[in-house]
Amino acid sequence: MSAHDMALPGAIAPRDQVDSTYAKISWRLLPFLGALWVLAWLDRVNIGFAKLQMLDDLRFSEAVYGLGAGIFFLGYFFFEVPSNMLLQKIGAKKTIMRITIGWGVICMLQAWVTTPTQFYVLRFLLGAFEAGFYPGVILYLTYWYPSQRRAKAFGTFMSASAIAGVLGGPLAGWIMTSMGGVQGWHGWQWLFVLEGIPSVLAGVVAWFYMTDRPEQARWLSDDEKKVVRHELELDARRQGERDSDWRRLFTNPKVWLLIAIFFCLLCANSTLTFWIPTVIKETGFTTPMAIGWIAGAAYLFGAAGMILNGRNSDRRGEVRWHFSGAAMCGAGGMLLLAVALGVPGLPAFVPLLAMGLALVGTMSAIPVFWQLPNMFLSGGAAAVGVALINSISNLAGFGAPYAMGLIKNATGQVAPGLYIVAFIELLAAVLVIVFIARRPRRQVD
Repeated sequence: MSAHDMALPGAIAPRDQVDSTYAKISWRLLPFLGALWVLAWLDRVNIGFAKLQMLDDLRFSEAVYGLGAGIFFLGYFFFEVPSNMLLQKIGAKKTIMRITIGWGVICMLQAWVTTPTQFYVLRFLLGAFEAGFYPGVILYLTYWYPSQRRAKAFGTFMSASAIAGVLGGPLAGWIMTSMGGVQGWHGWQWLFVLEGIPSVLAGVVAWFYMTDRPEQARWLSDDEKKVVRHELELDARRQGERDSDWRRLFTNPKVWLLIAIFFCLLCANSTLTFWIPTVIKETGFTTPMAIGWIAGAAYLFGAAGMILNGRNSDRRGEVRWHFSGAAMCGAGGMLLLAVALGVPGLPAFVPLLAMGLALVGTMSAIPVFWQLPNMFLSGGAAAVGVALINSISNLAGFGAPYAMGLIKNATGQVAPGLYIVAFIELLAAVLVIVFIARRPRRQVD
């Protein structure tokens, strides 16, 4: 028997059998979950492209746009924890079906917005319906993967947001350019309708396709189910004692530290998400199609960064510097972008390269971050903790776009806001380096 065929210490199956089992699981779960995340991301951020026409048509200010883009995350905040608690009770496929159909319907309804109030209400409802999807998938994947395989799985799933950027930019540009005037509708109205319909259909598919737990998977053999069960049990023993009581989360300093770290990172991510089309426009590109293709190219590199950084983190068994290094690259790119936009006469490729660095660094840190909560939490505490961390941290998604809109209104530029965001993202890296132990083993009360 070769070394590659031998069982790992504590394992009941050869390495090849374990690897082939998880390859089968990954091919079954990750493409579908990734496709859902692409749809969610498109429906969440298409407002950034719709803005290029919508503000003039409806006479909305930059501040109205910033508040509407950000108020989405208030819906997230209020409904994310209840959604994850419900997922634990009723299962993933029912939860994902409800979420996906709901956000698709709300996305389409945005096509009929005429006032700022209607805009705010629908953006809030979009966040309320989507709440629970992202942390729900993070929790769901922990039912299948041991910790040493999660960063790669998380990175593969989360890279779908970058793929959505690759597809979403050119797609939005094409819809807004080619569909404008059809049936008397503006291009931005068609954008909301045509990108909402697939989400409703995907929600129906989720009911028939998804499996809640490994032991319920008819597409796994009995031996493969035993492999998964043993790998998860072995991982739980290796992790040591962790807090499983969700009621202690609110007084746990580690949880609040993780919230602070992710909040800082999401300030940068949300700024890029909702202002990239505007930043590209400020470099001199004005057509939706050109802006879409440039944004798509930037997100392509972001997707590669997420997958490669997550894979390397798994391979080396290291989290702190894989997160911090990526966050520092993102902060550096953001700083360079702010400087470049403030210098007249620079070639357009200079701020665009800085924007790409900011995007790659910021996005590459996200999947690695989600290894941190599972170092401290398990069971019900992990289910509620992941949702709690994500929901509170995503308030950055409310504040950052709104603040950028106010700054843009006051100064006429986005560069001043980018300086602030660069500092905040750097703080995320510093918090991890200083306060997260190299190999935490036990919950700190």
